[in-house]
Amino acid sequence: MNLSHGARLRWLALLLAFAPVFPVQAQDTRPVPTPEPAAALAAKPPGSAISSQHHLATDAGLAILAQGGNAFDAAIAVSSVLSVVEPTSSGLGGGAFFLLRDGGSGREVMVDARETAPASARPELYLDAEGALDQDKARNGPLSAGIPGLPAGLVHLAEHYGKLPLSTSLAPAIRIAREGFEVYARIVDGYASRREVMERFAGTRKVFLADGDPPELGETLVQPDLARTLELLAREGVAGFYRGEVARKILADVNRHGGRWTAQDLSGYAVKEREPIRFRYRGWDIVTAPPPSSGGIALAQMLQVLEGWDLAALDEPERVHFIVEAMRRAYRDRTVYLGDPDFVRMPVARLTSDDYAAGLRASILPDKATPSDMLPAGLPPADSPYTSHFSIIDGEGNLVAATQTVNLTYGSGMVVDGAGFLLNDEMDDFALKPGTPNAFGVMGFDANAVEPGKRMLSSMTPSFMVGPGKIAVLGGKGGSRIITLTLLAMLGIEIGLDPQAIVDLPRFHHQYLPDEISAEPGVFSAETAAALEGMGYDIKASAAPWSSFVHIVDWDRRANVLRGGADPRNPVGKAAVDVRPAPASQP
Repeated sequence: MNLSHGARLRWLALLLAFAPVFPVQAQDTRPVPTPEPAAALAAKPPGSAISSQHHLATDAGLAILAQGGNAFDAAIAVSSVLSVVEPTSSGLGGGAFFLLRDGGSGREVMVDARETAPASARPELYLDAEGALDQDKARNGPLSAGIPGLPAGLVHLAEHYGKLPLSTSLAPAIRIAREGFEVYARIVDGYASRREVMERFAGTRKVFLADGDPPELGETLVQPDLARTLELLAREGVAGFYRGEVARKILADVNRHGGRWTAQDLSGYAVKEREPIRFRYRGWDIVTAPPPSSGGIALAQMLQVLEGWDLAALDEPERVHFIVEAMRRAYRDRTVYLGDPDFVRMPVARLTSDDYAAGLRASILPDKATPSDMLPAGLPPADSPYTSHFSIIDGEGNLVAATQTVNLTYGSGMVVDGAGFLLNDEMDDFALKPGTPNAFGVMGFDANAVEPGKRMLSSMTPSFMVGPGKIAVLGGKGGSRIITLTLLAMLGIEIGLDPQAIVDLPRFHHQYLPDEISAEPGVFSAETAAALEGMGYDIKASAAPWSSFVHIVDWDRRANVLRGGADPRNPVGKAAVDVRPAPASQP
């Protein structure tokens, strides 16, 4: 992605709008927008909007809406098609968070379909003879996999929120799996990076070496076993995956290759409905993912820290400095406190309070970086950048923000023989051995230690932003960067940028440890980089744009207009708006 002069100016404008001034105690004097009378705002959107990481998934969601489905039916279609066409990032063998809002009642809920640890999970399973973490077991093959949650999540959406039969919503995915889709660059490049692991398994070879060699650009990838699995899920619901034919195939192949799953591990999997994290920011209501996502709490901390300053016109290094310091402190707390809420007690109210944000804010120096080793903790957990996100608004005002993953590229590398889907390798997202880094060079604490039935910590941050005259649905792909991608997108929404302008912007990130600012090319001028380094920052600018994508749709209720943005870093993604015909005028 080559950044134009206009793109850089938009980025500078974004930072300018969020530039805090010193002293720290100064409060923002900019007026908070007041809500408009309900009569001045459209009651329902003029149609629907979807943004996803693959055009076939976006088209499938629109087709389901055209058949009379709602946003939740469309979410099943988009999610299941992504499970077919994005095996590098997500699939039936992985998990997901679905953040939902009912347009009629206003009720909001997060459907937690995150993977769980099998009953056999113990830290010692992942150690070698010398007691060191065995990276191969943690990242490759069946021991690295948690019990999949996505299939149960799709059934849950259909049974509790959708209008159409599950079989209707899954039909596009079944067709694409059976007929095939065109191979694109991430499929090819991902396979090359994981080939040695993937070719260990007969089920994987059957899918990806069906014609005798690895996938090539422009080829058609056909997955008949996956189509059969989706058909069973469509016909039998949860039982079609977690019991019966598919379950037998899973258990046989997992345990043949050294896994230790039982029928109870599969049949006992349960989706959880969780209350979202909610907070206010400058007149906006933010609704976002709760634990076992770390994203919502981190977002609350970062935005509330930034809110405490007068957001005036500072020079670029100062603007970056304050945003980075807010990131640093939120990621430090993420490291220490967060995990699966069914296993760990977390001080959520304190971590998301205005008073706590004020304390974090007061610790930020005006012209100097805070070394992360001055904020005692340890290396943070992180997860894979290989996730899939999509955002939906329908004509009834229903909202879906959903993020799903299998962790590393192609997950564990193991396709379940005869079932056609890749297993995740999410067990590496646990702190399998304290003090030992996971695949991303990071590690966690007791809050994220492995236990049977426990959900591993995630950075997935599906979110809604509801403010004066506008509703936005957003989220991203990018591992631990997901949270800061979402932060920067929300700052763009707050100043009125349209979705496409926001996703076009270059990005930067800080996650407490490693103690560095990572940045896309073109974010900082030479002068800004020199000034930041003078404050004590270590900047790691990449040579190419990140493989981190943001997908946004919004509804301007004043003009009653829908818009969408699809990340230009992802050439196969698509945002689309489908506007209903205006009603005929009465004579």
